[in-house]
This record gives sequence, C-alpha cells and structure tokens, in this order.
Amino acid sequence: MSKTPSCHRNRLVVFDCDGVLVDSERLAVDLDVRVLGALGWEITREEVIERFVGRSDADMRAEIEEHLGRALPGNWDAGWADEYRRVLDERLVSVPGVVEAIAEVVAQGFATCVASSGSHAKMQNTLALTGLSACFEGRIFSATEVPRGKPAPDLFLYAASTMGFDPSSCVVVEDSRYGVEAARAAGMAVIGYAGGITPRTHLEDADIVITNMGELAASIQQLSN
Repeated sequence: MSKTPSCHRNRLVVFDCDGVLVDSERLAVDLDVRVLGALGWEITREEVIERFVGRSDADMRAEIEEHLGRALPGNWDAGWADEYRRVLDERLVSVPGVVEAIAEVVAQGFATCVASSGSHAKMQNTLALTGLSACFEGRIFSATEVPRGKPAPDLFLYAASTMGFDPSSCVVVEDSRYGVEAARAAGMAVIGYAGGITPRTHLEDADIVITNMGELAASIQQLSN
C-alpha cells in the first residue's frame, strides 16, 4: 500500500469490508460450514460466526489445523475459493444503505478508508462487484500487510498511520467481535454494525451499536463531538 497524503480533515472513518460494506459474510459462512464438514469438522453456522468472522485467512487456517490435529495441504481451499468467487459473482450486493451512508459521511467532511482481514485481491473483487471501488481508491488496507491480524491492533494502526491520523482521531466501523477488539486495542472509537449476521451481543464492547446504516453518520458525529 503506497502512502496517500492525508486530507485536511480532523477525523478518519475506518470501514471494515466484509459485512460492513459488502454483504459477503452470510455467503461465506454458509460455504464455510460445508467446506469444514468435508474436512471432518462438523461445525454449525453459529460456531463459524463465533470463531471466524472478522479473522484473517491465515488465522482461520491455523485454528482449523489445530482442531483437526493435522496440517492442511497448501491448496486445501482451492475448490472453496473457486466456489466462493462464483457465489460472489452471482449473489453479492452491498450492505443495505451503505452507499448512502458513505456519501453522508464524506459530505460531513470525514476522511475514509477500508481496513479488512481480507486480501487486496478479494477486496478489489468485492468492492468492484458492488460498485464501491471508487469510494475508497488508494485507501484500502489488508491484514496481509501487517504482522498480526485482528484482534491485534496492527491493521488499524497501520491504516491510521498511513493516512496521517492519530488513533484518537479515528472511528472504526466493524461487524465482528475480533474487529471491535482490534479497534479498542488500537485506541480508536468503534461502532458495531449488528444489521447482518453478527449477534448484537458480539459487539457489546463497541461505543455504539447500530442495526441500520442510516444510523451511521449520526453515530460518527456523536463520537466526534
């Protein structure tokens, strides 16, 4: 990620991608249940949400290997990745109301970026499919760029530093427990989005929890006063 000059704004809004910008989590969770079952781990949808939503691919692989008691082959997820891309191509949409929410946040003068556990290739694909790429061009950060993924604060601290903002001037928008923990560890304010698959109880450590993206701009303003 090349450095982008900071805008002359006093607050940065950091958006998670999956489940906050693009409605991909519900698609991924259903597929994860099937893939893990094929590997020998009979796991429920609720367990997948509890264990994996918000975490990096590397962390997910490590936990799967620990649970199964064996190493996975290098291409273990090749078939999963192909099917995931097909499902995204056919069914992915943006999170309801997020397009309008982004426009309102930008109109209020906030700087914005994306910081996600997903790879750059994955985000480029999902943001393009949903028409959101132009909203964050040159301001997209991946956990693949830092030593530790969420719930460690590395990704959010890296995004803020690159954008030229102090952590205390950042508001993170997250839909996962691990993302909320990461934002807290980074010393940032955080809004939990519980309008998707994540139970509200997973986000109780956020400063504010919303269930509708129509509430986002006002919530950011509230945390910025």
